[in-house]
Amino acid sequence: MIDLHFTPTPNGQKVSIALEEMELPYQLINYDIFEGDQHTAEFGKINPNHKLPAIVDHDPSFGGGAHAVFESGAILQYLAEKTGRFLPHDPRHRSVALQWLTWQVASLGPMGGQAAHFMRYAPEKIDYAIERYSQEAARLTRILERRLDEAEYLAGDAYSIADIAVWPSQGMAASNAAQFPNIHRWFAAIADRPAVVRGRAAERAIPSKYMQRHAVLTPAQWSNMFGDRMRGAVDL
Repeated sequence: MIDLHFTPTPNGQKVSIALEEMELPYQLINYDIFEGDQHTAEFGKINPNHKLPAIVDHDPSFGGGAHAVFESGAILQYLAEKTGRFLPHDPRHRSVALQWLTWQVASLGPMGGQAAHFMRYAPEKIDYAIERYSQEAARLTRILERRLDEAEYLAGDAYSIADIAVWPSQGMAASNAAQFPNIHRWFAAIADRPAVVRGRAAERAIPSKYMQRHAVLTPAQWSNMFGDRMRGAVDL
């Protein structure tokens, strides 16, 4: 059994989709990040960065008792290696898959997150920050479109953890079939996969409060998300 410490964001859905695709039994432990559920000493032992998602594998293939894994890219690679699925065995293709996985966690995800922060959460409109991050996110989307013109999936002919990492955040781009026909094609094909449907259904679905165009947070929510409680959790 795997414990999935989860919040229903695209980042969290990467792991719930992967667990469903790999047919691994798991227990979903849901956190409300606005309420600061992740800022506890107990959770800090699982993820010292106090972010979601994280997993605890109670039966790791290398033995030795329960094993915690944090950071979504590391979790996806861990699960792929545990099951032997969705990560190519051929060294060249494996390298390509890991490059695109790393591109998501190092570039696409962070830049999209910064754009969302300054558009949705910043208490003051900062034009430079909005322009900087939204334009970089748009540039990265064009890279994705170009890659999917070259190959059916990010690693080539086969669906992999690279696609699982990128897919949950691409609904908006995929809806613009005229501008991004390759993302549209790829997104629709993955959306039809039964494991993907399960991985983002019910309590795994993104709630409306996570998707507000411009969120107004209470002082407590701001502290939990971006302020003193968030920063202080590392000292628990």
